[in-house]
Amino acid sequence: MRQAAWQPHARAVGACAPMRDWLTTEGSLTARLMAHSERFRVRRLHQHAATCLADEARAIGLPRPGRVWEREVLLECDGIPRVFGHTVVPAVCTASDWPLFSALGERSLGTTLFYDPLVRRGQLEYARIRAGHPLMGRVRAAIGGSDDTLYYARRCVYRRHQGLLLVTEVFLPSVLTLTPAGTQRNKQNTK
Repeated sequence: MRQAAWQPHARAVGACAPMRDWLTTEGSLTARLMAHSERFRVRRLHQHAATCLADEARAIGLPRPGRVWEREVLLECDGIPRVFGHTVVPAVCTASDWPLFSALGERSLGTTLFYDPLVRRGQLEYARIRAGHPLMGRVRAAIGGSDDTLYYARRCVYRRHQGLLLVTEVFLPSVLTLTPAGTQRNKQNTK
């Protein structure tokens, strides 16, 4: 299994300028996606106990891949998948560390993280996800296969009390076609 080479700077992954703009989104990615769509949806793929990926273990304080609570979603704008979200929480974390995690359903994790004053956001890291990395296969399965040979991703560790939570967001090429929702409405009204 291939591991990703996570970097502290978005420029290090060689993404084009528009993709770097998405990768370096300040604040809530959910809020930005909502501003670029008429209909935003979080489609939950699964949420269950799992073993974290090898390149996630150290980030969440584990000496090697271990048991976690895993959640995977697709963030869709106007019915089109734009971002694949992968979240892991070490199994040793308690419900008081992340009280809403188990009850998110199809709600955005970002809406809880950015509005909870107890949550501390770590530094963003960036990577290219290539064939052979486990997330590549998961993304392809979620969107029905793809010929893409790499995706750009970012990840960040969040802390609340003693609990850690790692969010990885894999940006699909379709994110580059988004324009602010008001811009799209204005274009349609001028036709």
